[in-house]
Formats: sequence, C-alpha cells, structure tokens
Amino acid sequence: MTKRALLVASSSLALVLALPGHAAADTLWPPILRDVAPTSEGVTAGVGDVIPGEIVVDVKDSLSDAEIQDLASEFHITLRDNSPGVKDDGNVTVADVPADRVAELVARLSADPRVEAAEPAGVAKMLWTPNDPKYGEQWHMKRAGAESAWEYACGQGVTVSIVDTGIACYDAEGFMKGTDLAGTTCVAGYNFVGKNEIAADDQGHGTHVAGTIAQTTNNGVGVAGLAHCAKLMPVKVLSARGWGTMADVAEGIRWSADHGAQVINLSLGAPVKSKVVENAVNHAIKKGVVVVAAAGNSGRSVGWPAAYPGVIAVSATDKNDSIAWFSSRGPQVAIGAPGVGVTQQTICEAGKNKCEQWGVFNGTSMASPHVAGAAALLVGQGITNPESVKAILQATATPKEDTNLFGAGILEAGKAASHTHWAHVAVRLLALVALAAVVVRRIKKKGGAVEGGKGKVLGALAASVGLLPMLPLLGVPARAGGMRVFAELAMKPIGEWTILFAPSLHKWLPLASALPVFGLTALLFGSKRMRPALGGMALGTAALLVQIGISGETFYALGPFMLRIWCAVNVLACLWLARLALDAKKA
Repeated sequence: MTKRALLVASSSLALVLALPGHAAADTLWPPILRDVAPTSEGVTAGVGDVIPGEIVVDVKDSLSDAEIQDLASEFHITLRDNSPGVKDDGNVTVADVPADRVAELVARLSADPRVEAAEPAGVAKMLWTPNDPKYGEQWHMKRAGAESAWEYACGQGVTVSIVDTGIACYDAEGFMKGTDLAGTTCVAGYNFVGKNEIAADDQGHGTHVAGTIAQTTNNGVGVAGLAHCAKLMPVKVLSARGWGTMADVAEGIRWSADHGAQVINLSLGAPVKSKVVENAVNHAIKKGVVVVAAAGNSGRSVGWPAAYPGVIAVSATDKNDSIAWFSSRGPQVAIGAPGVGVTQQTICEAGKNKCEQWGVFNGTSMASPHVAGAAALLVGQGITNPESVKAILQATATPKEDTNLFGAGILEAGKAASHTHWAHVAVRLLALVALAAVVVRRIKKKGGAVEGGKGKVLGALAASVGLLPMLPLLGVPARAGGMRVFAELAMKPIGEWTILFAPSLHKWLPLASALPVFGLTALLFGSKRMRPALGGMALGTAALLVQIGISGETFYALGPFMLRIWCAVNVLACLWLARLALDAKKA
C-alpha cells in the first residue's frame, strides 16, 4: 500500500465525518496527514522529500524587482521572496502552484534565460546516528538498515532471550554489568550450566550476540544495538568452553518461552538432530515465540536447530554482500545477514568485573542476532505471529540469486519496519473510511443525524492508527531519547498499547476489542461532548480489528480461527456502539 493511498483514505474519512458548521475537512486532521503528494517525477513523497505545490526559482541576481514580476506574470504565477528580510540572498524566490503543474512549470522556468535554476521545493531534515564512538566501525548496522529502522521501531516492550553463554548483565556475586549495557534492561534469566539464577557470561560469545540485538545505544559509550529498546533475557546453556548439552539447550528454549520471551536467538548449533531440542522449538513457536538460529559455520549443510521447521535459519554475509566462506548453506536458509567483521561488546577476565572489550567476530552466530533484532522490531510493531515475522523479513530482504546461500535475500530491517508501519496505517485508514461510511449511511437511513464535534476524528485516529502515525516522516521517534515510549504510544492504536506495557496479555487482545469502548461508554455516554469521541473510538477499534483479522499477523492465544471470530464479533459490537454514539437524535 502506497503513501498516496493514505492521503486518499484520510481525506475520504474527513469528508465522511465532517459536518456543516465545522472547520474544513483537512483541518480536522493533524497537518502531518496531509504532507504527502506526488513529486514532479510522479512518485509519492513525504516529509523530507518535497513540499507539495511549491517551486524554488533562483532568478538571475541582475534582475530587478519589476523584471521578476514581469517573469511571474508571463508564467501566470506569483513569485515571493524566500527571505524578505535578508539582503543579497541571490534572488531566491518561491512559487505556489497547483501540484499537478509542478513538473511542467519547472521545465519551462529552467529553460528561461532569466532563471538560473528552478526545482520542486525540497525539504531537508536531520539524519540521526547514535553518538556511540565505535558506531562508525559497525558497517553491519548500516547494512541491516538500522538508521531507517530506528525511525519506526526500537523493540520497545519486547523481550529477547539469548540462549548462549550468558550475558554480562549482573552486578551481584562478583559479576558486574558491562558499562555499555548499563542502559539496557536485563530481565531474570537462568543458568542451566551452573543450575542457578545467575546467567552471567564467562566466555564472551553471549554478550557479543546480545549486544547486536539490544546494546545500550546513543549513550556515548562503545557501540549500538539494532533493537536497543528491547529487554534481554540471559539464558546460559553453554559453558566457558563454549559448549553445552542438548538437554540444557532444550530446557533453555522452553524456559525462555515460558517466562515471557517473544524472540529467542540461538547462535549455537550441532551437526546432528535432537528430538528433545526440536520439541522445545515447537513448544516455543506454539506459544507465539519467534525462534531465530545461526545456520552454522561448516560451509556445508545447515545444522540444527536452524534446520528445524519454523526456525528462521540465518546465513552470514560480508561487506560485499557475498556469502561468507564458512557459512552453512542449503534449502533451510531463510535469510542472510552480516556475519563477517561484526563489532560488539564482549568481556574479559571471565566477566568478573567491568572490564569489557570491543570484539570483532565472524560467524553465523553474529548474523543471527541481526535477524533476531529485526524480529524484535516487528514484534514491537504488532507482528506477533512468528510466521508473519518471517514472511515480512523475507519479503523485504534484498534478493539474491542463490537461495541456498541467502534464502530470500539479505536482511533489510529498515525496509521491514517501514513496510510494516505504512501497511498498517494504510489498511486501517481505508477500513476506517469504509466503516465510517457504513455507519453514517445507516444513521441517516434511520432518520438520524450524525453527532458533531472534532472528537470523533481524534477518537477514530487514536483507536485505529494512533494519534500521530506520521511521526517517522518527521524524524521524531529516533531522536526522542528518554521520551521514546511516548512517541511509540502516539504511533500506535490503543489496542496495541499492551505490547508496550503488558506483552503477556497482548495474546488475548484485551484492548483490541469492544471492551474498552463499552467501559468508556458506560462512564461517559451521559456527556454530550464525549459522545463523538466515543463513536470515533468505536469506529477506530473496528478498523483495527478488520486489519488484524484480515492479515492474521497477530498471535492469538486461542489460535488463528478464533482470532477471526474474535475480530468479527468485536467489529459488530463496535459498529453498534458507533452508531449509538454518533446519532445525535438518540442522545
């Protein structure tokens, strides 16, 4: 779905809901919903590309004001000084023209001898990169599309389990939390090697893997992590020598799934199958957990657990997007990701103090966490069905010819996050337009009148796409710092807020239902001022549920069939509430 569709949808909804006596339809929406238009080349652009209907005209410095006005008259346009209070600005002027004439006028003005340059009015914005001093060495983060991904998601509310050698997460019993993990939340883990609750890293591999996923980022120390808002769950199944038993690996996977992990990274493997481990993987997937695993470093066939059905098997690529010589290969490979020269924090002195090193490691062990981090971004955006996470990562990957080497292609986390956001916004807005039209028509058919007030638009936005779904175009989320959670809330519909605050409850969709609307209606229906907002919220919730039901991207505790039943029943309930709240004659 293109951004052009968003403009059509939002404009249509404004027309459906706008009533006589109110402000013009376009003012009912936040201005960011209108900052989308075709460029002179006919492609869709948003904030950061061009300003719709504006041309910058740089006329020759020798032209007088009268000559500039003569030029404008000949082209039937108005030229205004870009900065009237600034002298010697080079005669830079701006013309406001119909959007469909931009290309024509740019061409004609550029050919006029009085004009030095004419072009669509481009918009510049900040490009955010973290201030971690070693970020420049992390070529792999840029290749994975981290910077564009951070505009849309950072893994907020998601817990990723690192089933490995442990993580430098601890500040007790002699194990100190690494200084570049100081800002990363580590949830309770377990040590299956030592049979205790301190899953500290005494080898370094697990900390390196964990950092790629959720290293503390933009803290002026060390390096960055792809899903740096995510929480880390340290599960130690490998010893200081870097090996462990299949029994421990299986228990580590099960323990992670049963204790709240939404993504599991397995940067480990074996050349032989283990039914015990396969059963553990199936257990995790059935609970809605995304399982990502390294394909192996044998240079031959994919090892296990990566080769088990349902697991996202990851091969390793280098700076040239070539397969690493050591990377395992075969039909089980789902996707490739950077795995050569990967820079991350690791440990020294067995992790017993704050000593840390910035190791440059090679291996599919280093490729796998890039994909696990990208999976965490998608889960944070509401893609909680493991199959859907895999499908989106593969659909947005950069294609490569040999699928045995690269699977669907090389990971593009930025494209995955961007695609998810805009696809959700587009489908939900279109559903909102259609449902609003149905409700308005029903009210009028029954002799009613649609309730007034801008509250219905705000309610509809809050429940369907979030109050400010266009924030990524403004570059706000990545720069929000400690306020990032509020940006995430503004970009998410109310029904998905459980992802941030109660992820274990999201599989029941308590907020993506008619229940909140019923509750608010019972409390506020007596207020005439609140009824439009209630009606809009009911419509927005119905639109969200339509998208969830159609896409099947959400993991539901009772299974996919019951998910669609849940959505259908709640859509009908929401439409009934919307009709009740928006009919002014029933007030």
